[in-house]
Amino acid sequence: MTLLQKRRIALGSLFFIAGLCFSSWAARIPDIQLKFSLSESQLGTLLLGLPLGSLVALPVAGWAVHHFGSRIVILISVVGYMTFLPLIGFSNSLWMLVPVVVVFGMIGNMMNISLNTQALSLEDNYGRSILASFHGLWSLAGFTGAGVGAVMIYMEVLPKYHYLIVSSGVLMALLIAQRYLINEKKPSDGGGGLVIRKPDDLLLRIAGIAFLGMLCEGCMFDWSGVYFKKVVEIEPGLVALGYVSFMGAMATGRFISDRMNNKFGRVLILRMSGLLIFSGLILSVLFPVPVIATVGFLLVGLGVAAIIPISYSIAGRSKLYSPGVSLAMVSTISFFGFLIGPPMIGFIADLLSLKASFAIVAVAGLGIAVLSSIRLDVFESVDEVTKR
Repeated sequence: MTLLQKRRIALGSLFFIAGLCFSSWAARIPDIQLKFSLSESQLGTLLLGLPLGSLVALPVAGWAVHHFGSRIVILISVVGYMTFLPLIGFSNSLWMLVPVVVVFGMIGNMMNISLNTQALSLEDNYGRSILASFHGLWSLAGFTGAGVGAVMIYMEVLPKYHYLIVSSGVLMALLIAQRYLINEKKPSDGGGGLVIRKPDDLLLRIAGIAFLGMLCEGCMFDWSGVYFKKVVEIEPGLVALGYVSFMGAMATGRFISDRMNNKFGRVLILRMSGLLIFSGLILSVLFPVPVIATVGFLLVGLGVAAIIPISYSIAGRSKLYSPGVSLAMVSTISFFGFLIGPPMIGFIADLLSLKASFAIVAVAGLGIAVLSSIRLDVFESVDEVTKR
């Protein structure tokens, strides 16, 4: 096995444990709600702590990765993640739980930016697209974490002990993987200050595409089950079918999209991704029956799969900013799509209908295709990693 292959396996394991930690937390949210006797609105307020922490960490993450290198930030953030995950379980009051959740969100996003920056360095060494496969491992970890969580719940293991077991596995993976992480050379140019800077045309375009992609992704995460229950009117035992088909297709798509990127180019794949999202959602709106809606959600999953990996890959090669800072910029803008999407669905559903809200989200997929098809000169600065 070559050193590059060892580096790829090591980094992949860190992407996996990042997804495993997040999904482990998510799997026990109902238990945490029960422990603190939280109402639905109180739980919603608590859950806002995670995106709030993520948002606060974005500019800091870009600065830290630029000045200290992604390897150092990865090591610190992974240790922080595996420490604060059990602290969630050991929290005995809301006064302790809320700040722990906020910091957990901050550390999670520090890890996100540093892992993707490291992946870009490795992708450069490979000379071909490999970033999407790492995101595929993160998605696969989501299924694994949900499965482990189900077993822990069945065995009546308390969340704090569940989280300790996960953290122990994270520590072992980190001890093995850390030796293979790349130490990047600090850029000699600027572009890494701890400031909010205006993105250039390339980053604005990619951020817009990522924003629409994350908007669609957030809507599917939160509303797939509701759509199948209220619109498709599927039997109760199959309500999760839409969500599972979407998640399964997204994970699978991320494992195959690198090969597609290398063969057809990233910009073309972005166009096709937008069209898949649009087609899948419109199909589900026009024909809300179980089989067709499931196929539609599967198409949406395939469409969403490549958007964030491609956006990060292109953004990380900005000529004006260091990879950590450019990733933080794109993440900041796209993150708002993830936050805005789900409540937008609810608002439109109240005014019109749930079908109408999904039809409007379909337009976001069309927007991705359009932004990937006009003024292609914007993508000229990344000709080495894109094709027409």
